[in-house]
Amino acid sequence: MDSILIREIKPADNPAIAAVIRNVLLEYNVPKVGTAYADPQLDFMCEAYDKPNAVYYVVENNGKIIGGAGISQLENEAETICELQKMYFLPEARGLGLGNKMMDRCLTRAKEFGYEKCYLETMPYMEDAQKLYKKSGFDYLCGPMGNTGHTSCPVWMIKEL
Repeated sequence: MDSILIREIKPADNPAIAAVIRNVLLEYNVPKVGTAYADPQLDFMCEAYDKPNAVYYVVENNGKIIGGAGISQLENEAETICELQKMYFLPEARGLGLGNKMMDRCLTRAKEFGYEKCYLETMPYMEDAQKLYKKSGFDYLCGPMGNTGHTSCPVWMIKEL
């Protein structure tokens, strides 16, 4: 990893980050329905996060997008609750501490936006992701919050900011 940069998404990044997310979901055999794979905004991520109190970051290595994550208000919940969204990394980006860096960047920004809690959803077999979430202070919930549309994601977590 020669030149890694974490930066806010640009419109030109849309096809690359959509491909990263879809490739990771396929790698883990995640259902295409009821997950981020089917999200209508997946091909328009820059535009989807171009709103108040939302941001999406990409991880770039020598001009290639290798991961990303974002923060936005959790739909159909209090304005003080955000969601960590679409945090995915290609295999070449894993094990380099980028998950920790991205988590710090997203949670810091969430606090700056004024959020008091951060929610996320994941799959039970994404164990490395869950380790990162627990290390970052997330606790498991017994049921989902908000209206993410991710009906196939049975693991729910939340963190006080």
